[in-house]
Amino acid sequence: MSIIMDRLEKNKFTLIAEIGVNYYDIAAARDMDNLEAARLMIREAAEAGAHAVKFQSYKAETLASVDSPAYWDKTEEPTESQYELFKKFDSFGEKEYRELKAEADSCNVEFLSTAFDIASADYLEPLMEVYKISSSDLSNIPFIEYQASKGKPVIMSVGASELPEIHRAVEAIERHNAEKITLLHCVLEYPTPLSHANLLKIQALKAEFPQCYIGYSDHTRPTISCDVIKTAYNLGAILVEKHFTLDKTLTGNDHYHAMDPADVKRIISGIEELDLIRGSGELKSLDTEAGARRNARRSLVAACDIKKGSGIEREMLTFKRPGTGISPSEIEAVLKKHAAADIKADTVLMESMLI
Repeated sequence: MSIIMDRLEKNKFTLIAEIGVNYYDIAAARDMDNLEAARLMIREAAEAGAHAVKFQSYKAETLASVDSPAYWDKTEEPTESQYELFKKFDSFGEKEYRELKAEADSCNVEFLSTAFDIASADYLEPLMEVYKISSSDLSNIPFIEYQASKGKPVIMSVGASELPEIHRAVEAIERHNAEKITLLHCVLEYPTPLSHANLLKIQALKAEFPQCYIGYSDHTRPTISCDVIKTAYNLGAILVEKHFTLDKTLTGNDHYHAMDPADVKRIISGIEELDLIRGSGELKSLDTEAGARRNARRSLVAACDIKKGSGIEREMLTFKRPGTGISPSEIEAVLKKHAAADIKADTVLMESMLI
């Protein structure tokens, strides 16, 4: 059973810690084996409260041509070509991902990895409950269809895309797969300036694709307040994916815009606080408002002495607190009645006083 899909079905906020290939740098910085560094990052993400961990599965030769240019902030990641960058981080294969899947299972978090080629899509199939498709493959319809044909739920980022492209990709999935799709708003700028986050696109996606879950893949730099992710959640992003590191000061790759364990804890607690604030949305008064309903609302009150048997007339009445008597909303019915006994001025009218 997919932890992610179970939470989405229950409308529960879900956080994916995208470890990606950041474990290579963690391993180098801490003089660790790459696999043990990846395991450590799974454990740290799980302990902090993430619900899933995600990696990236590729071989540089199948992903990018040798002269593919960089599109990231080269002051943070100075590598000049995509091929050169990917070549540094492509040593893992099926064996390693099986071990990482076992580690994630032992930590009670869901394992998944974005497949960037047919071979990885195939060996990952028995290891994953859902497939994650990168924004970079949104127009790669044959590859989208291949993954969708596996019959598992699909999460797809829609960064740097036009609306017709998103429709085409969604339709490609739906032709081969009946599972519910999750679309992630995403901006392919690393890091994404706050002024480019464009979080209102989340609402636009919800309106355009009501059959899909909507989430957010965040590339902004983390802030103490976690305002970006909290705002995304308030706008309807039930699933959030964000790069994860154990050291945000490391140069290169995805550390400089990643969250660390402390950020994960702040995000989870911030969302829990938001859920308290947001409430259920049910259009009814709260039980805790019962006292206010009784005492802060008004009742019909005698504006003068009213003799027994007198017909009730509008000038005999006024409206005062508390609201323990006949509501002013019932005044038309009261005007058709008579006093059952003498009523003194400033008396809150009760049904028993009228006939």
